[in-house]
Amino acid sequence: MAKLTPEMKDLMDKGLAFLATADENGNPQVGPKGTMRVYDDEHLIYNEETGRQAWHNIQATGKAAVAFHPTPGLKGFRVEGKAKTYTDGPYMEAAKKFVEGTKLPQPLAAVIINVDRIVTLDAGPDAGKELANDPVQD
Repeated sequence: MAKLTPEMKDLMDKGLAFLATADENGNPQVGPKGTMRVYDDEHLIYNEETGRQAWHNIQATGKAAVAFHPTPGLKGFRVEGKAKTYTDGPYMEAAKKFVEGTKLPQPLAAVIINVDRIVTLDAGPDAGKELANDPVQD
Protein backbone atom coordinates (compact mmCIF):
# COMPACT_ATOMS: atom_id res chain seq x y z
CA MET A 1 0.00 0.00 0.00
CA ALA A 2 0.98 3.63 -0.44
CA LYS A 3 1.79 5.57 2.73
CA LEU A 4 0.45 8.89 3.99
CA THR A 5 3.06 11.45 4.98
CA PRO A 6 2.79 13.61 8.13
CA GLU A 7 1.98 16.61 5.88
CA MET A 8 -0.88 14.71 4.23
CA LYS A 9 -2.29 13.52 7.55
CA ASP A 10 -2.14 17.04 8.98
CA LEU A 11 -3.99 18.49 5.98
CA MET A 12 -6.60 15.70 6.11
CA ASP A 13 -7.40 16.61 9.72
CA LYS A 14 -8.23 20.22 8.76
CA GLY A 15 -11.13 19.91 6.36
CA LEU A 16 -14.20 18.01 5.30
CA ALA A 17 -13.63 14.87 3.25
CA PHE A 18 -15.70 13.90 0.22
CA LEU A 19 -16.16 10.21 -0.57
CA ALA A 20 -16.73 9.05 -4.16
CA THR A 21 -18.00 5.56 -4.93
CA ALA A 22 -19.60 3.80 -7.89
CA ASP A 23 -22.30 1.16 -8.01
CA GLU A 24 -22.16 -2.13 -9.90
CA ASN A 25 -23.24 -0.33 -13.11
CA GLY A 26 -20.56 2.35 -12.80
CA ASN A 27 -22.98 5.08 -11.66
CA PRO A 28 -21.02 7.55 -9.51
CA GLN A 29 -21.98 8.96 -6.13
CA VAL A 30 -20.14 11.57 -4.06
CA GLY A 31 -20.89 13.04 -0.66
CA PRO A 32 -19.30 14.51 2.44
CA LYS A 33 -18.11 12.22 5.22
CA GLY A 34 -17.73 14.16 8.44
CA THR A 35 -16.26 11.17 10.28
CA MET A 36 -13.56 10.42 7.68
CA ARG A 37 -10.15 10.34 9.30
CA VAL A 38 -6.72 8.78 9.13
CA TYR A 39 -6.58 5.38 10.83
CA ASP A 40 -2.86 4.78 10.22
CA ASP A 41 -0.26 5.46 7.52
CA GLU A 42 -1.95 3.04 5.09
CA HIS A 43 -5.67 3.30 5.92
CA LEU A 44 -8.53 5.77 6.24
CA ILE A 45 -11.61 5.05 8.37
CA TYR A 46 -15.08 6.52 8.58
CA ASN A 47 -18.24 5.70 10.49
CA GLU A 48 -21.08 4.53 8.27
CA GLU A 49 -24.17 6.13 9.77
CA THR A 50 -26.96 5.78 7.19
CA GLY A 51 -26.45 2.53 5.29
CA ARG A 52 -27.58 4.20 2.07
CA GLN A 53 -25.89 4.78 -1.31
CA ALA A 54 -22.19 4.87 -0.36
CA TRP A 55 -22.73 1.78 1.80
CA HIS A 56 -24.44 -0.03 -1.08
CA ASN A 57 -21.72 0.95 -3.54
CA ILE A 58 -18.90 -0.19 -1.26
CA GLN A 59 -20.66 -3.51 -0.73
CA ALA A 60 -21.12 -3.87 -4.50
CA THR A 61 -17.72 -2.78 -5.83
CA GLY A 62 -15.37 -2.01 -2.95
CA LYS A 63 -14.00 0.99 -4.85
CA ALA A 64 -13.57 4.38 -3.21
CA ALA A 65 -11.83 7.72 -3.65
CA VAL A 66 -11.62 10.38 -0.96
CA ALA A 67 -10.86 14.06 -1.64
CA PHE A 68 -9.37 16.24 1.08
CA HIS A 69 -9.09 19.94 0.27
CA PRO A 70 -9.39 22.27 3.26
CA THR A 71 -10.60 25.79 2.66
CA PRO A 72 -8.97 28.22 2.41
CA GLY A 73 -5.99 26.71 0.69
CA LEU A 74 -4.64 25.67 -2.62
CA LYS A 75 -3.40 22.26 -1.52
CA GLY A 76 -5.23 18.96 -1.29
CA PHE A 77 -5.03 15.22 -1.85
CA ARG A 78 -7.13 12.44 -3.32
CA VAL A 79 -6.75 8.96 -1.87
CA GLU A 80 -7.96 5.98 -3.89
CA GLY A 81 -8.27 2.43 -2.68
CA LYS A 82 -10.25 -0.68 -1.88
CA ALA A 83 -12.93 -0.16 0.78
CA LYS A 84 -14.37 -2.75 3.14
CA THR A 85 -17.02 -2.59 5.86
CA TYR A 86 -16.72 -4.05 9.36
CA THR A 87 -19.51 -4.51 11.90
CA ASP A 88 -17.32 -5.96 14.65
CA GLY A 89 -13.69 -6.26 15.64
CA PRO A 90 -11.06 -3.56 16.20
CA TYR A 91 -12.19 -1.26 13.37
CA MET A 92 -15.75 -1.20 14.69
CA GLU A 93 -14.47 -0.58 18.21
CA ALA A 94 -12.49 2.41 16.89
CA ALA A 95 -15.65 3.72 15.19
CA LYS A 96 -17.66 3.43 18.42
CA LYS A 97 -14.92 5.10 20.43
CA PHE A 98 -14.84 8.00 17.94
CA VAL A 99 -18.44 8.96 18.77
CA GLU A 100 -18.12 8.65 22.56
CA GLY A 101 -19.02 11.93 24.25
CA THR A 102 -20.42 13.44 21.03
CA LYS A 103 -23.89 13.84 19.56
CA LEU A 104 -22.98 11.64 16.61
CA PRO A 105 -25.05 8.48 16.16
CA GLN A 106 -23.65 5.04 16.84
CA PRO A 107 -22.15 3.67 13.62
CA LEU A 108 -23.79 0.91 11.63
CA ALA A 109 -20.30 -0.11 10.53
CA ALA A 110 -16.72 1.05 10.25
CA VAL A 111 -15.45 1.48 6.70
CA ILE A 112 -11.73 1.04 6.07
CA ILE A 113 -10.18 2.36 2.87
CA ASN A 114 -6.74 1.12 1.84
CA VAL A 115 -4.42 3.91 0.72
CA ASP A 116 -3.50 2.45 -2.67
CA ARG A 117 -2.96 5.66 -4.65
CA ILE A 118 -2.42 9.32 -3.69
CA VAL A 119 -2.85 12.23 -6.13
CA THR A 120 -2.49 15.98 -5.52
CA LEU A 121 -5.47 18.30 -5.72
CA ASP A 122 -3.23 21.37 -5.61
CA ALA A 123 -3.93 24.45 -7.67
CA GLY A 124 -1.36 25.12 -10.37
CA PRO A 125 1.11 23.01 -12.32
CA ASP A 126 1.19 20.13 -9.81
CA ALA A 127 -2.56 19.50 -10.04
CA GLY A 128 -3.23 15.81 -10.57
CA LYS A 129 0.35 14.72 -9.89
CA GLU A 130 0.56 11.14 -8.66
CA LEU A 131 2.44 11.02 -5.35
CA ALA A 132 2.17 7.32 -4.53
CA ASN A 133 0.78 4.24 -6.21
CA ASP A 134 0.79 0.64 -5.08
CA PRO A 135 -0.09 -1.49 -8.11
CA VAL A 136 -0.61 -4.57 -5.93
CA GLN A 137 -3.95 -3.79 -4.32
CA ASP A 138 -5.74 -5.99 -1.78
